[in-house]
Amino acid sequence: MRDAVTSLIKNYDVAGRYFDRNAIDSLKSYFESGTARVQAAVAVNANAASIVKQAGSQLFDELPELIRPGGNAYTTRRYAACLRDMDYYLRYATYALVAGSMDVLDERVLQGLRETYNSLGVPIGPTVRGIQIMKDIVKEQVATAGVTDTSFVDEPFDHITREFSEIDI
Repeated sequence: MRDAVTSLIKNYDVAGRYFDRNAIDSLKSYFESGTARVQAAVAVNANAASIVKQAGSQLFDELPELIRPGGNAYTTRRYAACLRDMDYYLRYATYALVAGSMDVLDERVLQGLRETYNSLGVPIGPTVRGIQIMKDIVKEQVATAGVTDTSFVDEPFDHITREFSEIDI
């Protein structure tokens, strides 16, 4: 798994270049946000079960057809699988948040998941909505933990939803 620093070094190394002003500014920004990133991870870790439960409840309130007979979250097994997947996205989004790089999402989550969701007929729209709900809840939790600028929280969640939104089922 690469983080923002190793990804930057790799890109400059492949190009055979020394760091320029953009690279230095990128590194400076990453290190300045380090404490906030760790605080965000602590807030998520302390509240992960609650975040997933709250996001699931809100998703099913917005889209009750998912839990009705014939819906993709109908039956206890499917409902639990939905919440399990939401927890999975939350965990990996937190890794990406701390790393300051979306590589972990691409390598460990999104590559195989596209094919799996396609083959199972999992609806992408509600999945995307659930991830966006989690993002909003996480931003609230991070703000409650004392982080004033929570904009960096958007990146991993938006990356996942952007990648899912490009999937044609």
